[in-house]
Amino acid sequence: MNNAVNPPEEDFQIRCPRLGHKISFSYCSKENNGLPCYKALDCWYTYFPVYEFFRQKLTEEDWKKAFESKMQPKVESIVELIERAKKVKAEKL
Repeated sequence: MNNAVNPPEEDFQIRCPRLGHKISFSYCSKENNGLPCYKALDCWYTYFPVYEFFRQKLTEEDWKKAFESKMQPKVESIVELIERAKKVKAEKL
């Protein structure tokens, strides 16, 4: 018997409280340096069994990194994203 939990399709999107626009689950599942967004459980629980999905997919260490560690302040997170974007742009030149 297959007990795998499947996330919503890519075309299903919800409003992200952090970004302020609609995004798909695939973005939320890897936006944190390859790990899920710390708010993914809160945002997606009404749409599918997201807790069970991540419990099946993540190691205990990754679960703790994603959902149990101290979160970065929003401004610090934005600055980090800007720096990453600058680095990517510089590498493309």
